[in-house]
Amino acid sequence: MNIHEYQGKEILRNYGVSVPNGKVAFTAEEAVEAAKTLDSSVYVVKAQIHAGGRGKAGGVKIAKSLDEVRTYADELIGKTLVTHQTGPEGKEVKRLLIEEGCDIKKEYYVGLVLDRATSQVVLMASEEGGTEIEEVAEKTPEKIFKEYIDPVVGLTGFQARRIAFNINIPQNLVGKAAKFMMGLYNVYVQKDASIVEINPLVVTGDGDVMALDAKFNFDSNALYRQKDVVELRDLEEEDAKEIEASKYDLSYISLDGNIGCMVNGAGLAMATMDIVKHYGGDPANFLDVGGGATAEKVTEAFKIILSDENVKGIFVNIFGGIMKCDVIATGVVEAAKQIGLQVPLVVRLEGTNVDLGKEILNKSGLNIIAAESMADGAQKIVEQVG
Repeated sequence: MNIHEYQGKEILRNYGVSVPNGKVAFTAEEAVEAAKTLDSSVYVVKAQIHAGGRGKAGGVKIAKSLDEVRTYADELIGKTLVTHQTGPEGKEVKRLLIEEGCDIKKEYYVGLVLDRATSQVVLMASEEGGTEIEEVAEKTPEKIFKEYIDPVVGLTGFQARRIAFNINIPQNLVGKAAKFMMGLYNVYVQKDASIVEINPLVVTGDGDVMALDAKFNFDSNALYRQKDVVELRDLEEEDAKEIEASKYDLSYISLDGNIGCMVNGAGLAMATMDIVKHYGGDPANFLDVGGGATAEKVTEAFKIILSDENVKGIFVNIFGGIMKCDVIATGVVEAAKQIGLQVPLVVRLEGTNVDLGKEILNKSGLNIIAAESMADGAQKIVEQVG
């Protein structure tokens, strides 16, 4: 789950991590009122969408008067911003962060992420702040420094200071930078984040170390114990199909292709998408119905797939272990009848109650194409939509 920059900064502020003063605004009038409360002669007007690259897309403006704040707010609210993370369709700006200006001396990058290879949280930092970290990693990887954090001990003071020295934080501010990173790590762990990214972290003219931007991503599996974080969710920024899927505890991610995939198990779902691509098709989604899905859950999953106008065919690929093939078959038949299936449907069933599942499908009267294997199913659905 993502949140907006202004929400992330509020969390940081609550943990004693230094951020500029600012307020959220939903109209130009609110933007001007927010600016009036700030002790600054320069204001930053920042579009709030769930995507990076806002500055390059014209979503960050520097205003030197209240009139300019109003002008920029009018210009940005309702505008569709297209960045490298939004895709060509872009995202509409519905709220702004009005922030005090900052005397920036130098920009840095600091981020925390889980390294699955080592099962440790890793602190990454670079003195190449303000640019995409992927670009730095590709062109000058030697400028990215990492500290792997022991989950029992946590981020230690010497690790934070070592990172600060490595990225050339001014010597007199190393202590402040280390304190900043320690606070950032506390936020990461206590809020069950999966990514916290500060780009840029800045050193200011008056000797402060602060987060000029803040990107948060939270572990969806831990949201049950983070009620305050869940309240920050902005459904308008999310795909409607993904929101619907979350209501039924389905793992669904919308993609750009035209072949809907319904699979049980994340690994099998990824393998299914790979093999569809291998045979020249394009998956329209990642959808894992999980191990304990009911017929109702499968029905809803089917409806969500079919709500995507791009879907020209569906591939159901189920290996029944805990998940029984007859339950899947019942759900598929029920959904197809409710919606009135108009697109080709290829089904591959294997495992627990497979014969019963196939019998349910055969007696349904639906135009279902049976597949003997995953590869056979992928070829058949690609042929049908081609």
